[in-house]
Amino acid sequence: MGIFDFVKEAGEKLFGKADKAPAPTARTHQVDPAQLEAMKRRKALENLVASFGLEVEGLEIEVTGDTAIVRGKVDSQEEREKVILAVGNVRGIAHVDDRLEAVKAEPEAQMHTVVSGDTLSKIAKKYYGDAGKYPKIFEANQPLLTHPDKIYPGQVLRIPPLG
Repeated sequence: MGIFDFVKEAGEKLFGKADKAPAPTARTHQVDPAQLEAMKRRKALENLVASFGLEVEGLEIEVTGDTAIVRGKVDSQEEREKVILAVGNVRGIAHVDDRLEAVKAEPEAQMHTVVSGDTLSKIAKKYYGDAGKYPKIFEANQPLLTHPDKIYPGQVLRIPPLG
């Protein structure tokens, strides 16, 4: 699918938490701090994807700076888009390089970046012409969304085609 852009300062804060590394011992070899940080970020993102119940065969996430490269195999386009959103809607990630393979070919959803004042109803009105269709957007973004009123500026949402 390509590269997706996100708001780097928006989203769940997974990185930078107080992770204490064990004190080095005589038998411990030195690890480059940048490599250690990249490994922690990769593992945190893989755990996040798993926590949403998103199934990716052979999931590999590589983090370089503010870009996450995501590889693996998913069953559907919907699952692919949810993995991209799970990874991209994390504070510190500005780009997701999608290298996922979807088994079933399906139409792609549009992506919408939430701005201040947005509601799912306003977004539904914009894309579908009917504010009452907001449940379709909510359902399309579950389990990433837990409540229709809990969206935030900078968050990217899937807007599936009506049908």
